[in-house]
Amino acid sequence: MSTPLDEQQITVSASSLRTMRDEFQRFLMEYRFGLQEIETKISILREEFHEMHDYNPIEHVSSRVKSPDSIVEKIQRRGIDPAFDSVRAHITDVAGIRITCSFVNDVYRLFDLLTAQDDITVREVEDYIATPKGNGYKSLHAILEVPVYLSTGRVDVPVEVQFRTIAMDFWASLEHKIYYKYERQVPDHLLGQLKDAADAAAELDARMTRLHQQIRGAASAGPTHLV
Repeated sequence: MSTPLDEQQITVSASSLRTMRDEFQRFLMEYRFGLQEIETKISILREEFHEMHDYNPIEHVSSRVKSPDSIVEKIQRRGIDPAFDSVRAHITDVAGIRITCSFVNDVYRLFDLLTAQDDITVREVEDYIATPKGNGYKSLHAILEVPVYLSTGRVDVPVEVQFRTIAMDFWASLEHKIYYKYERQVPDHLLGQLKDAADAAAELDARMTRLHQQIRGAASAGPTHLV
């Protein structure tokens, strides 16, 4: 008995949707595993500093994998071919992790420690600390590629890693909320105030770094005694 044409079309459509779903889940799974690899490396460094040193430069770590809706929106906004190979090549922040440090020196120290590892490949670095964006945004961005070993073989996964100080992270969080509220059409007077706040955050970073260095210098010199 033959199947009506409309039923055949529905069956094919459902099968295609299931295939697309499975492929998309596998695509996101690779990034989730890549993110876990980077998180493990950071966790090891963090625990080592806690156990073996008198100072831990890592204050906070957060991570995420972009949602399907967010990925689709970025594909459409940038006019990217929606094929998975094209998305892999052109969208490098599907997986992202943010490391918040105490001081600017800690940012570069952690970047060096992480990227010195043999299985990490640095694909791209944007240093917005040395050269801030026009609105005052500061952060060190790096696209790091890490191998993930699946049953089908090795997959090299890009992960965007952002390094910030506490002051930089506080400012960026506020800036994001303001841009979201105004749908990126922020009034000029608020943009000026945001830039002033970024300058104040940079000055706070510099002052706290100097204070930290003075304290550590005094501690390494040992106690002083009044004569």
